[in-house]
Amino acid sequence: MRSSIRSLLAATLLCLVASLSCLRPPPRHSGGVAAAAVAPLPVEPMAELDAWSAAKRMSPGINIGNTLENTTTWETGWGNPPITKEFVASLARLGFRTVRLPVAWDTYAVDGRVQSDKLRRVAEVVDWIIGAGMFCVVNIHWDGGWIDSGHKERFPATHATFSPEAERKFRSYWEQIATFFAGKNEKLVFEGLNEETNFANEGFPQKAYATLTRVNQLFVDTVRKTAGNNAKRLLVVAGYSTDIEKTCASHYELPRDTISGRLFISVHYYTPYQFCGLTEDADWGKMMPTWGAPADVKQLDQLFDKMQSFCQRNDIPAFIGEFGVTDQKEPASRVRWMSAVANAALSRGMVPVLWDTGHEVSRHEPHAASPELQQVLRSLARPSPAASAP
Repeated sequence: MRSSIRSLLAATLLCLVASLSCLRPPPRHSGGVAAAAVAPLPVEPMAELDAWSAAKRMSPGINIGNTLENTTTWETGWGNPPITKEFVASLARLGFRTVRLPVAWDTYAVDGRVQSDKLRRVAEVVDWIIGAGMFCVVNIHWDGGWIDSGHKERFPATHATFSPEAERKFRSYWEQIATFFAGKNEKLVFEGLNEETNFANEGFPQKAYATLTRVNQLFVDTVRKTAGNNAKRLLVVAGYSTDIEKTCASHYELPRDTISGRLFISVHYYTPYQFCGLTEDADWGKMMPTWGAPADVKQLDQLFDKMQSFCQRNDIPAFIGEFGVTDQKEPASRVRWMSAVANAALSRGMVPVLWDTGHEVSRHEPHAASPELQQVLRSLARPSPAASAP
């Protein structure tokens, strides 16, 4: 779902597929007076935990997608019910150890301030996740595409750039989020941004990559400067387009951190998109109804080997923040693909995090997993010692 113009088209198509949908046209901001700063949460004891050690404890993971990153009516506007404590507990019972919680902050901010009810609602869900024994990864998700001005019609003058306005907002939101959550323990992880890393209009490729490095550095620096436990918190920084090949390219550069061993590198995996997302032929590719031929497996192994080399070379584990396949494909192929991706990640010390919007784990009681997901979870291997840090 990547590679220049095709990657942008594929990413757009991905969000039109119901079972993987993560983008929707955002509403206008409501008017009103900015809320006063919300009091930070109490400071909790925080264990020392480096990213490689955490990766072994965080796998496997799942997203609560199309919910708190909703830009229509927060949490419920894309067809899902509100998150409940019972639903969160069901994820832990299924064996998940991490929940990625995508959030739309800008859509519902007033005059640049995140509203107190939104912070408190996210905190409530975070507490349920951590209380169930899992890690929670909170991010700034697509949220209208403002970070890289990805919504061209809304941002014609700054499309595919990190504009001064985006920089100001990005810093401000992370100051607010990080300050509020500064007291949470090591099981809360921050992720700077989602896939909004296409800075192609900044100029030549090296400058586009350098812009992403600047965005990642701004995220790390902003969080580290806030109070409480954030000086040592685990953080997830974005790969270029969250694509393995583009992230492993020579132009990509990781940000610097004030403490060693606390960063993950985020990439997503929807390869081949003709299988994962297409339900009919497109002008750029033919829909794949099945997956699992030797050539398919070889492609997966080559990409994960490349990502593993990057991780070992840079001493940073990979966070596969999203992987998923539409439920409109052959069930046996869905099981093969999801199992292969999850096990490829686990065997290389990476954290696989399934993208789910309610199709793999029902949002309604008794919160049953799909038959395919049940098979996938039974197939998961334990991380091998050889996959740990070099």
